[in-house]
Amino acid sequence: MNRLRTLASALTMSLVAGCAGTAPAPAPLSVYAAGSLRAAMTDLARAFERQGGAPVRLTFGASGLLKDRIEAGEPAQVFASANMTHPEALRAAGKADAVVAFTRNALCLLARPGFSLQGKSLAQRLLDADVRVGTSTPRADPSGDYAFQMFERIESTGAAAAGSAAALKAKALQLTGGPNSPPPPAGRNVYGMLVAEGQADVFVTYCTNATQARREVATLQVLPVPDAINVSATYGIANVRPSTASARAFVDFVLGTKGQAILRGYGFSAP
Repeated sequence: MNRLRTLASALTMSLVAGCAGTAPAPAPLSVYAAGSLRAAMTDLARAFERQGGAPVRLTFGASGLLKDRIEAGEPAQVFASANMTHPEALRAAGKADAVVAFTRNALCLLARPGFSLQGKSLAQRLLDADVRVGTSTPRADPSGDYAFQMFERIESTGAAAAGSAAALKAKALQLTGGPNSPPPPAGRNVYGMLVAEGQADVFVTYCTNATQARREVATLQVLPVPDAINVSATYGIANVRPSTASARAFVDFVLGTKGQAILRGYGFSAP
């Protein structure tokens, strides 16, 4: 009997010691992020995990559509948007904490092989009837909003005649970022695919997207947009309520030295 008690006591102590030495795994952190952040945010998430942060579950899409999904109750904990407007809308509705600008982007033109300005300014060439101009979908995707703002600047700066903004908006092919747009292909840059397949001659998109597309399809061209008509895209990040310690730690990491270095490595600039 004494021997049985001794064995039982030893077993109990072993189980207690084993349980005490095994910390529970942290719950996954759900991060919703703009599609233009796909590569950079994936690296940010892995770096955060390597330094001991919670495992990060990433969901990418057009920022406006992600905002709508969060408003509808999807369980995001962090929202990283390609503009400040959508996370600010969540904050105003009481669904998110304060919004912080965490990086910036600019617009470039991704062009098919052989495309030429034909000696014209970029603004004048976009207006030519034979040029098919692709954009993302305004209101659903900030990239589309920024493209339409660029069209307005083309007119307001005198880069093209009165009525040019309306003409460019009317001819724009809204090929991505909308609620009915086909999903991006797995493992491919959707802008590069669309231009390479001939669905547009040029695509107004973020410079980071255009650069990535050219890495995948070397024959594509990346054309700079003149500063006078370019649009600076400010990206905002916020904790979705109820805020968690893991979410706050992830946002701090993105804003910190390591996080900002990763973003710069993908062509983003300081906020």
